[in-house]
Amino acid sequence: MAQQPAEPLLVVSLCAAWCKTCSEFRDTFDTLAKAHPGARFVWLDVEDDSALVGDIEIENFPTLAVFRGDKPLFYGVTMPQAGVVARTLASLTREDRDPVSVPEEIAGLPESLSSRL
Repeated sequence: MAQQPAEPLLVVSLCAAWCKTCSEFRDTFDTLAKAHPGARFVWLDVEDDSALVGDIEIENFPTLAVFRGDKPLFYGVTMPQAGVVARTLASLTREDRDPVSVPEEIAGLPESLSSRL
């Protein structure tokens, strides 16, 4: 019996319009999205998209949340460099990765974003 193909990764960048680092990271994030056509990349502004992310407290920017289906695989601050993010994503491609603990607001992102994707 053939295995079901893995659900694509959902890569969410949590940033803020006022954050200079986020502004500089945006092009890198978009380039990474083009380099990973099998994944879904979503840019969220924690203030403008507060209906999706709630009143989440972000420690620093940029913060990434990566999911396979509704299973959180990564949540945390990342260096805003293509190589660092690409290595992080490469480390998450195994289908048997254990989920990580994330705040409730973050855990609900795959469902909240499903209507937008």
